[in-house]
Amino acid sequence: LSSGSSSMNMACIGDADPFTAAIPATKVELTVSCRNLLDRDTFSKSDPSNVLFSLTIFFQFLFQFGRTEVIDNTLNPDFVRKFILDYFFEERQNLHSLCNLFLGSSSCKCVSIFHPMCFLVCFLQDFLGQAFCTLGEIVGSLGSRLEKPLIGIPGKKCGTIIVRAEELSNCRESVMLQFCGNKLDKKDFFGKSDPFLVFYRSNEDGSYTICHKTEVVKNTLDPVWQAFKIPVRALCNGDYDRSIKVEVYDWDRDGGHDFIGEFSTSYREMSRSQSQFHIYEVIFFTHTLVTLLSCLVDTELSFLDYIRGNPSQPTSLHYMSPYQLNDYAMALRAVGEIIQDYDSDKMFPALGFGAKLPPDGRVSHEFALNGNPQNPYCSGIEGVMEAYYQSLKSVRLYGPTHFSPVINHVARYASAVMDGSQYFILLIISDGVITDMAQTKESIVNAASLPMSIIIVGVGPAEFDEMIELDGDEERISSQGRYAERDIVQFVPFRDYIDRRGNHILSMARLAKEVLAEIPDQFLSYMRTRGIKPGPLPPPYTPCPPQAIHPLLTRRVSRI
Repeated sequence: LSSGSSSMNMACIGDADPFTAAIPATKVELTVSCRNLLDRDTFSKSDPSNVLFSLTIFFQFLFQFGRTEVIDNTLNPDFVRKFILDYFFEERQNLHSLCNLFLGSSSCKCVSIFHPMCFLVCFLQDFLGQAFCTLGEIVGSLGSRLEKPLIGIPGKKCGTIIVRAEELSNCRESVMLQFCGNKLDKKDFFGKSDPFLVFYRSNEDGSYTICHKTEVVKNTLDPVWQAFKIPVRALCNGDYDRSIKVEVYDWDRDGGHDFIGEFSTSYREMSRSQSQFHIYEVIFFTHTLVTLLSCLVDTELSFLDYIRGNPSQPTSLHYMSPYQLNDYAMALRAVGEIIQDYDSDKMFPALGFGAKLPPDGRVSHEFALNGNPQNPYCSGIEGVMEAYYQSLKSVRLYGPTHFSPVINHVARYASAVMDGSQYFILLIISDGVITDMAQTKESIVNAASLPMSIIIVGVGPAEFDEMIELDGDEERISSQGRYAERDIVQFVPFRDYIDRRGNHILSMARLAKEVLAEIPDQFLSYMRTRGIKPGPLPPPYTPCPPQAIHPLLTRRVSRI
């Protein structure tokens, strides 16, 4: 929950769109393929794997980010295992990819290219080539697909590496699928077939990205593959109507797997088959069928889901008790009832973050508590409280928790009024989990030059190390080498001010006194550094002669 307060009506800033803030970091999935690799085996083809290294900016060394699976007997591998990275537009993220011929144990690790373990890896794995690029190169390539030649072996053409990037959605569903085949084509001379399935998701340019392989079922034309669980994000990246291609192969020891046929489907089509079988005709040979035996959809719960809980359960920090306020509500009322006296119109925009919104379950880190994104304003603190309680009944609390969007929201308003006529106070109430710490620090550093302050109240039993760091009392907050112009953040853990005898009024009074203690100094710091003087006072009230005005028309006029 967050609520923003200004000294005047913020609705006068009509050119700012409060609900278009972008999150600086994005999760990106990399899929790797290779073509025309060197054949380093004597009696068969190479068994390649791919290792991804990332170059650290500060220490200038490579560390192993991850590695793919090993694919036997092929010079043109399409690796199923993906690399998932945080993509920062403003940073240069250097990547180094190694292709190895696998000969030994997969437990061998290469921590950095300067580590002695590398020599052990060299004995166990034949080097096939390497490529260097930045994550920005991949994302910025046509269709986010980058193809580069592999280098590293003098006098040899090492082939090419193909890397495709795709931004990951917030879809957290997973699906358990099981398939069987019927009357598959016979491919083996002395036996039947050894069939397996390969799943691909379609791309915008008409190409396909591999996302799953089943196990091989030996010597049968009527296989029943084991059920497998796959994230919907991997299968279609949350797009239920995205085309999914399934290819059927007969496994061969030499890697030259025989193509049996293929069929197309979508996640939406498969999910409709939860109560009945769905039969697909395999295109290539007639009378060949693959049947979807079961499709069980589930939602992957995260650590944050267990922390937040259900607002209707007493274990939740948002528990709506009929007898007393929860910590969120107490903190909101304690601080809000004081700062509202300095707001001329008592209209407060109130935002929530970290929830799934109706009707489509879209995850939002910046939504109006009153359900009206065009007008998120609430009348007084009572209106904010009512909007908070109503939102708990309509949204589903959901991770991750990003602070930067709501900070950027208020900063956009503050940046439009730099003359001192308005000062903005953002109140953030949260449980201590911040999942976009780097972006939050960047937002605070940017906001430190604006007429605004941030109050953070931590509720619940969690550790608040990250929030303490944002406070900046011990060390001025910085981001990418830039320090905040001034300290604009005040953090307090609510639990330190709760009265042990259960006196909630006393608890709220203690909290309000502590969190608001730094606001006057932060306000004066902004005004003084910019040489802004107080505006002229209104003329003193001078009553008119009694005989010149009707008694019923007399009223006292005041201005804040």
